[in-house]
Amino acid sequence: MSTLVVCLYRGTPLGVAPPVVGADAVEDLVTTIGVDDPEDSRVNCLLEGLRVARDLDDEAIVAVLSGTGDAITGNREIARQVDQLVADYDPDSAIVVVDSAEDERLVPIVESRMPVDAVDRVVVRQARDIESTYYLLKQFLADEELRKTVLVPIGLALLAFPALLAVFDSITASVGSIATVVGLFLLYKGLSIDVRLATLSTSVREALYSGQVSLVTYVVAGGLALVGTFVGVIGASSVDAAGAGELLLAMNFLHDSIPWLTGAALIASAGRLLDEFIRDDELGTAYVNLPFVAVAVGLAIRGFAAYFLQRSGLTSPVRVPEASYGPIEVDQFVVTPGTHLAIFILASIVVSLVGVRTAAYVSSADYGGLREEQI
Repeated sequence: MSTLVVCLYRGTPLGVAPPVVGADAVEDLVTTIGVDDPEDSRVNCLLEGLRVARDLDDEAIVAVLSGTGDAITGNREIARQVDQLVADYDPDSAIVVVDSAEDERLVPIVESRMPVDAVDRVVVRQARDIESTYYLLKQFLADEELRKTVLVPIGLALLAFPALLAVFDSITASVGSIATVVGLFLLYKGLSIDVRLATLSTSVREALYSGQVSLVTYVVAGGLALVGTFVGVIGASSVDAAGAGELLLAMNFLHDSIPWLTGAALIASAGRLLDEFIRDDELGTAYVNLPFVAVAVGLAIRGFAAYFLQRSGLTSPVRVPEASYGPIEVDQFVVTPGTHLAIFILASIVVSLVGVRTAAYVSSADYGGLREEQI
């Protein structure tokens, strides 16, 4: 079984016509190249080829292939040399020895003509990390998208640093401002916000032309969300901040804003549900169940917020007035905070169960209708 040990190189000429075949010829070439330029990396590649051939049996054939000129011309020269070796020696397999990641791209040329058992990449030990880093940087700079994502914010930060330093007269403030801007830019690219914004106008235009109800309900839901936020802020600002902690301020905000926010979620989900119904598509369980989920979550959050506010004394417990229903008379009583919370939790569970049941019913009805149409 014969094995061809191939040293591949593309670049400056070797000084002799390739391919160089045989251990004696390769040793002479090592001496010639080493004397001319002792720092040439090809010396290590050729010596590694000789070592591999020595470690194998007597059937091993060591050869040096080289290509000059541009990439296409060099690759064709190496392909011609490989064909010549295959015709002269008919090897069963090959072991490829290279001295850089760039030359490793030539391996498929050999693989297309004979089986390659191994690829031995030899680099000077103290220069291995440097060479690998250089190759990675070269690949990085060749990627336009990576250059825009990484190099552009770094360059802008370096340009903005002197100006911010002059404005703030503080290195801490300047570095903080630059870090904030760079962080926002990386989040903008990392979360693909630019792609979403690019497709937003197209989605809005399609919604307008197709007459989707959800476009109107989304606008209404956005308005209700703004109103809920405003009402929550007003309610939290009316509380004495010195007497109440941050938790109670947050609970007061949620207590006042959650009805509006729940209404916004309910309207938005109802609009999407109407779009699916108008298009006569099969209603998914997610679309049917979403309005019930919005109401259930709103009830639960409202109940917990009211509980904290009532226990802290910021709001009064719920009082049920005296009432009479024919022969039945109900005296006035106060609903304790715990009972009030339990009622809201029970209501949220009931609403969610109703949503699950409704979604299952609609799904089974659509499936049944589909089966009837198929029959």
